[in-house]
Amino acid sequence: MPTSVLDMSVSLDGYVADPDDFLGGADGHRLHDWFAPGGKFLELSGPAKELMDEMNEAGAVLAGRRTAELMDHWGGDHNGLPIFVPSHRPPGPAARWGYPLVTYVTDGIESAMAQAKAAAGDRDVQVRGAYTGQRALEAGVLDEVRIHQVPVLLGRGIRLFDQLPSEIELEIVRVIDTPEATHIRYRVRR
Repeated sequence: MPTSVLDMSVSLDGYVADPDDFLGGADGHRLHDWFAPGGKFLELSGPAKELMDEMNEAGAVLAGRRTAELMDHWGGDHNGLPIFVPSHRPPGPAARWGYPLVTYVTDGIESAMAQAKAAAGDRDVQVRGAYTGQRALEAGVLDEVRIHQVPVLLGRGIRLFDQLPSEIELEIVRVIDTPEATHIRYRVRR
């Protein structure tokens, strides 16, 4: 059975982006420096490589519309994976005609997650985007949260968990400490 995992890099004060939707720092990439300093992917080893290998073993991606559009739908696929985008509006031209692995789902987050899990087979569904992660938690379709907590205080911007309907209990599954970030995987308690 596939597991849905919200996977986000976050500042110590809870931000996933600055007010202009950049990832912090002078180069707009600070929150991803743990695996790609300055936007340049490193040859990873040790725990950071293990974490990236886990992410790359996913079978599908469920991404919020804003995230998908900011990333230009990762060029039509996310490392060869199908992308599901829950949205109340139809996709723009590139996603509609140029990206066959991108599916816009207009009948809710539950349907989008079900389609992503079906496409993933027995592999994880990687969830991208703060708003979409919040809605998946609210709907009860998010299984795990993986946070890469970066030792920086952004001070302002877009928070990861700004709009939750109620308290949600989590169970710590694993903690990996690296010099660039602390990586915490949580299971959502039901």
